Parts: sequence; C-alpha cells; structure tokens
Amino acid sequence: MTDKPKLTIRLCGPRGFCAGVDRAIQIVVLALKKYGAPVYVRHEIVHNRYVVEGLQARGAIFVEELDEIPMEHRDQPVVFSAHGVPKSVPEDADAKNLFYLDATCPLVSKVHKQAMRHQRLGRHVILIGHSGHPEVIGTMGQLPEGTVSLIETVEDAEKYQPEDADNLGFVTQTTLSVDDTAGIIAKLQERFPQLTAPAAESICYATTNRQEAVKEAAPGCDLFLIVGAPNSSNSKRLVEVAERSGARHSLLVQRAEEIDWDNLGDLSVLGISAGASAPEIIVDEIIDAFSQRFDVTIDLAITTVETENFLVNRQIRDVELTAQDMAFVNGNH
Repeated sequence: MTDKPKLTIRLCGPRGFCAGVDRAIQIVVLALKKYGAPVYVRHEIVHNRYVVEGLQARGAIFVEELDEIPMEHRDQPVVFSAHGVPKSVPEDADAKNLFYLDATCPLVSKVHKQAMRHQRLGRHVILIGHSGHPEVIGTMGQLPEGTVSLIETVEDAEKYQPEDADNLGFVTQTTLSVDDTAGIIAKLQERFPQLTAPAAESICYATTNRQEAVKEAAPGCDLFLIVGAPNSSNSKRLVEVAERSGARHSLLVQRAEEIDWDNLGDLSVLGISAGASAPEIIVDEIIDAFSQRFDVTIDLAITTVETENFLVNRQIRDVELTAQDMAFVNGNH
C-alpha cells in the first residue's frame, strides 16, 4: 500500500443549504407528492444544476415564463423560485387561472416589503445588487417604473445623481459580500446624509454566516474549494472572501469531476465550504474524492450553528416530508 500524502480538510460550518433554499426544494418535492407530476417551476428553483436535475427526475418541469405551460397542464401547480418574482408574475398567473405556490425566500420577501415601505413613505429606492440577477429583477418588480435605482459598485455610488437627495431609502440583495456592500453604503451615506436604511439588515443571515466561516478558515489554506454554481451570487462571493482572507488560491466547483487533480499543486491544508444552494451530497462526494488520494483529517471550522427553519406553504403542510424524500440532496445524514 502506498503512503498517501497527508491532507487536513477544514470543513466550514455553516455551509450549504440555507433555510430559504431548503424550503424552496421542499415545496417542489411536496407539491409532486401531493399533486403528482408534472409540477412546473418558473426559473431555476435555486441556482444549482444538480438540484434542478434531481427535481426534473422526480417530475418537475422548469420554464422561464408562464406562457410555456401547455394548456392541458394549466391545472397543475407552478412554483415560483426562491429568488422572488416581480409583481407582474403572480398577476399573470391569476389572469391565466394557474394554481401557484410561491417559494420566494421569506428573507427576500422581507426586502420586498422594506423597499415598498420606503416607496410608500415617499422615498426613492436605491437597490444595491447585481444587474440581471433574478432576485434584483424580483425586487425591482415590486415597485412602479422609475421609483428604484440599481447601484452595483462604489463607483456607481459616487456617480449617482438622484432627483431628491433628501428622500432616499436603500435595500440590498440578500446574497452580496458583506464587506463590499458596507463600502457602497458608506459612500452613499457620505454623499446623502439623509439616506434611510431598511428597518433590518437586508443581507441575509446565511450569506453573512457562510462568509464569516470562510474568513475564519481561510488563513493558511493552500486551496479553498467552494461548492456552488457559476450563476450563484452567494457562492461567487465566498470564492472572493476566501482569497481576500488568506487562502493561497480559491476555486468554485460544481462536482468532484471538475477538480483538476494534476494541477492542484502541493496541498497540505484544504478549505471547503458550499454556497447556500449547494447540496451536502456534493460536499460528501468531494471529500470522498480527496480521501481516495490523500490521508485526510477533517477539521471542523464552525463559527455558528443555524437553527432557522421556514414553514412551507399552507396548501402542502398536510404532506409528510421524509428524510428519504430529501436524500437526493442531503445524502444519508
């Protein structure tokens, strides 16, 4: 037996699914159990191909717009993704007589309410976020045309010229980098002292917690792997946080098969975390792949324990959800 090189894996906690993602996937699984296939889902339920494919295998059909649902399936449920949707989408669903289950994360809904409150109180809304992200489209779509401005960077904040600098309120996308956003808010507050903050922090607890855990674990890591999808905002932020916080190198991977084993360089300490939409079963797969090649010691880097749990929609609470129903994403923990 050849001696395998030693490797310490710093496994971050919390990592992976947040309560909002968990709830969104449960909603699709429970709808399939209660109503049978097909269940339509508008937009990727969460930004993870493995999750989407797992749900497709169970009978979910993903569409970008409600028009794609064929007439003969209009009585089947349609689920709105965790990122939230513009107001026009449920209105459209009502007009088409569709039965829909809204899987918008409750924390995204809270940002919607805070943006609407600013607007109701006569403030122009500044939304800090990434253009084109479904969550940003959903939040902007809560408000009348022209009442919200998107700011993406500190440079945007420096150049922004509002019509009325004394009546501004801001909210942020829930999945941003805590540090980057603080810089943008500071710049806006310096320029517009009357700027009103939302009633509560918009960046969600899960984004903040995952970034904090990576910050703690990163120093001294030869490589930091973030399990997540290239279109997942919170996962991409974790890669940046790892590099900024002292990891020599950081990469986003979707599956173990993407790891380029020949070019990993000398590894003695590996950090691993996962974005909020990445299933634990893939974290297991990646640790197994390293265990085949290295003599692995796992060092748990836990900064906090999350206990949040969001209830699914009332219409499907009567259906039992078993560990087996969710094993395709959670593994057999």
